[in-house]
Amino acid sequence: MRRVAAPIAVLALLCAATSARAAVPDDPALVTLAAAGGSASLPDQWWAARSGFFGAWGLVGGAPATVAVIDTGVDASHPEIGPQLLAAVDQDGDPAHGPATVDENGHGTHVASLACATPGNGIGIAGAGLGCRLIVEKTDLTDASIAASIGDAVGRGADAINMSFGTDDGRKPSKVLVDAVDDAYAKGVVLVAAAADRPTREQGQPANLLQPRGSGSDLSAGKGLTVTAATSADVRAPFAGRGSEISLAAYGAVDGDRGSPGLLGAFPGNSTVLERGGPGPQAAGCGCRTNYRGDARWAYLSGTSMAAPQVAATAALVRRLNPDLRVADILKLLKRTARRPAGAGWTPDLGWGILDADAAMRAAGRLDRTPPSSRIVLAAPVGGGSVALRWRGRDAAPPGVRSSGVQTYEVWRATGDGPAERIATTSGTTVLVPVRPGVRARYFTVAVDRQGNREPRPSGADRGRTRTF
Repeated sequence: MRRVAAPIAVLALLCAATSARAAVPDDPALVTLAAAGGSASLPDQWWAARSGFFGAWGLVGGAPATVAVIDTGVDASHPEIGPQLLAAVDQDGDPAHGPATVDENGHGTHVASLACATPGNGIGIAGAGLGCRLIVEKTDLTDASIAASIGDAVGRGADAINMSFGTDDGRKPSKVLVDAVDDAYAKGVVLVAAAADRPTREQGQPANLLQPRGSGSDLSAGKGLTVTAATSADVRAPFAGRGSEISLAAYGAVDGDRGSPGLLGAFPGNSTVLERGGPGPQAAGCGCRTNYRGDARWAYLSGTSMAAPQVAATAALVRRLNPDLRVADILKLLKRTARRPAGAGWTPDLGWGILDADAAMRAAGRLDRTPPSSRIVLAAPVGGGSVALRWRGRDAAPPGVRSSGVQTYEVWRATGDGPAERIATTSGTTVLVPVRPGVRARYFTVAVDRQGNREPRPSGADRGRTRTF
């Protein structure tokens, strides 16, 4: 599993300026100087402003987004987690482990808080998804458990699913896992996986299912996003995966000479596996728990695991802002709006760049995927063997999305029992068409907007939109 790397040094970097429409909750980590383990000149949640979340949050409205976190469970008693918890499902077959509302490891609580920690409660951080609801799926990391978790999260209405784990054991992905990924993609759920926590070009499963080898540089390729970790210096973290399976990056670490041990997030009240350590690079334990403003249920952790939930939460916000977007639209949008040097494209270190939530939300607001509509309001015979047709049309869009506007109307006619044929294309709302005496005809219009969205053709005689002679 993509567990945290050893704590890496110090928090730095001044948060970027925000626009007048920025929405900043009163969570102290966003707006007050570091309380523990870092530079005294910067807030602990520096990454929120740097990644454009203040601007993105200003565009959030309506029902909250829903993010599923497949991980080690969560401490549901934590004030940053409990109020956001929509469902907690135990997909972990180990009887020694508790329910999904208990996190023996610590990893899941931290990851979930970065995605959806309660905003505006004045006690800690604000999750990237600004009040997003949490679906927690506790997994034992078998393919069957992961697939069941994906399926359950899709069924519960997740907008995005975060998977901050991975294995590279050389096996081909199992059919059950492939089918779960394909089903989520087909049902409009954005899948996000963490890249490896080592500088390898093979990111393991499920990352290599979402962005297969060789496809990272193709803006339109993939069924999800594989996220590597950037540092506060805007470069790939030394421990993070790279190569052709990387979609984009998000902040998961701080620059090595800055003096802070990672990203601040919620942590269980119980003793955790991460603290106790075990085989491998974390043998001595993470040493990550911190006392934040009098509460010891916090930790500083670094890793691709910390970067991925920021991307998943952003994808969920985009989905809520513009529910007509396809998964392919959202994947391309997040890549295209990622922050990178002017003129630079995809690179093996950062993929398409570092997440820019504000740019992603603004781009989503300009991407009209809602078909326009039209309705014939007059179809009357006139002299000279003609019929005058008049119609109304509109190009509606979800709140917060800018309509592209109707570009043209197609006028269709069906005579007798024959198929309909297009008889005119116009930007206006009236047309005079010839008729043959004694021939029964049915007319309807199809509107097309400036982004190419087409109004569906009516089936049968839709009396609200057609007239028969």
